[in-house]
Amino acid sequence: MRVYHASDCVVDSPDTEHSRDNLDFGRGFYVTTMKDQATSYAQRFMRRGRKAYVGEYDLDEGALASLDVLEFSSYDGQWLDFVMACRSGADDTSWDVVMGGIANDRVFTTVDLYFAGEITKEEALGRLAYVNPNDQLCFRTQRAINRALRFCGAEEVS
Repeated sequence: MRVYHASDCVVDSPDTEHSRDNLDFGRGFYVTTMKDQATSYAQRFMRRGRKAYVGEYDLDEGALASLDVLEFSSYDGQWLDFVMACRSGADDTSWDVVMGGIANDRVFTTVDLYFAGEITKEEALGRLAYVNPNDQLCFRTQRAINRALRFCGAEEVS
């Protein structure tokens, strides 16, 4: 399966070292199965006056079977709790790969309100119930990257 990563440079050797802390699924190398989603995200770099690239990788789905994988199929309570733990730096789990919906602009607003204590968990889940998740896969360990991802190429976004 092909997956995509947006960056301001070509990432031919992905790693977990260059990730920011406190992201949706924690520190790691993030990809998506949706090329248009990666391209849209890459355009954020262009708006900051930087170059933008979408890297393409081959995901060995068979290799995922040998890894510790957590998958969320919807924006539910478990997803919300996990994202909150990761974003607050309180996640202490050791998953190799986490897959599920991305907190895009619409979802982020709801998550942010919940995180700030301005809405209840039930209200947040009610707002998220009708949102179709985009997808993201977070490779949280170098072992997972080495086993499951192979760089295929990159194109500059213009």
